[in-house]
Amino acid sequence: MKQLLTLAIFIASTYTAFSQSLNYTDLGILFSQNEHYGSARFEAMAGAFGALGSDVSSITINPAGGVVSKKNSFSVTLGNRNTDNNIGYYGDNFNNQDNYFNITQAGAVLSFDSEYDSDWSRFALSFNYSMKKDFSNSYSLSNGQYLKYYEHENDTKVNKTQFLNSIDHNFSNSFEGETSVYNFGFSAVHQNKLFVGASINFHDINFTQTTHLEEGNEDNNGNILNAYNLTDTSMQGNGFSLSLGFIYKLNNNFRFGLAYETPTWYEEIVEQYYDRLTMNRISSLNLSPYYDVIDDYPNSFRFKSPGRITASGAYIFGKKGLISADYTYKDYKNIKYRESDPTLLKANQSFSDNLRATHALNIGTEWRFDNMSVRGGYHYEKNPNLVSAYGGNTNKDNLRGFTLGLGYNFGNAVFDLSYRKSETISYYTLNNPGDTTVNNNSSRISGTITFNL
Repeated sequence: MKQLLTLAIFIASTYTAFSQSLNYTDLGILFSQNEHYGSARFEAMAGAFGALGSDVSSITINPAGGVVSKKNSFSVTLGNRNTDNNIGYYGDNFNNQDNYFNITQAGAVLSFDSEYDSDWSRFALSFNYSMKKDFSNSYSLSNGQYLKYYEHENDTKVNKTQFLNSIDHNFSNSFEGETSVYNFGFSAVHQNKLFVGASINFHDINFTQTTHLEEGNEDNNGNILNAYNLTDTSMQGNGFSLSLGFIYKLNNNFRFGLAYETPTWYEEIVEQYYDRLTMNRISSLNLSPYYDVIDDYPNSFRFKSPGRITASGAYIFGKKGLISADYTYKDYKNIKYRESDPTLLKANQSFSDNLRATHALNIGTEWRFDNMSVRGGYHYEKNPNLVSAYGGNTNKDNLRGFTLGLGYNFGNAVFDLSYRKSETISYYTLNNPGDTTVNNNSSRISGTITFNL
């Protein structure tokens, strides 16, 4: 197992990570986050569906939601995410934009009436695929104040030549991949009041990244050290979790729900790593070219992400509209690597010492005008970091944003559109503590077509 992943990463997401040395603590946080992709109706109401159900994406929050709908349905969603990253780095400001387009959700609910005279009058089978987090992004930085390579690796003198006059310092990063989840659920309703459900969830991780660092530095005698560092990393793995939940209809207007998802157990995440460093020949100092490659065979590790509890409530105004809210508790201290490697044990201690439980609030509303629906929502979630250097104590780094949407019912088909806007300020380290401030503004447009079968 490598002692450190020499990475440089900026993830445009719910919590932005930006570090040249992304260690296993950072990876644990990264692979435990969820951006709540779903149908356009789900996203337009900020994902506040824990007490509502009916939409196939609701089973990602509460598996009891599948049986709320009496109709069989199938839906697919296309989404486009645009991210505007404003980065402050050693007094310089950089703006990077990125676009991502893909199928972000697909699912179906099959609802069946019971053939027996029973209080359990209906049950449903549900399936849903959705992205949890997308990593597709790229950016570049340059600066003349920071030096990473100021000594030649082949310099064996006691007092090595110092190349302390910066000529250029250019860094670029590109990465791809996503985390996603497949939910398979069963739900049933008792006396048309109590809706219960369970699901098994299969999670995938697919992450690749390439970074380039080019640096030119000069000594006081006109000699120039040119250094080039290339890293390439890929990680793939899969895991599973279980979900349980219920929705209780107190009357025709008010209902509440409660759902629990277990930790996600990743039995094997396979990691491949390549790192190449080259330096030029400097004849006047009798320094030969330097070339070094770290080309690791695949490593693997087991990993557990934290579970979550979601409490929900909704008020239904007949056929006119509704208001709903979800509160989610998730303790990032419970992230754990299930290995005895010293590096991973250190990461486990870091989870315990430097992370905290997070609280998330999603509020959504929908109002119907004949066949047209108008929707909106608000979402807020705390950053899991406690370390002040990463902004954890400032409460400025928490995710917050709003959502809007429209829907039109054609009878056997429904078309929905949504817009989600999120922003956060993050404080991260590229080379030295506190050298990078990230203002992240992300917008997402989704379109869903749903067929009632």
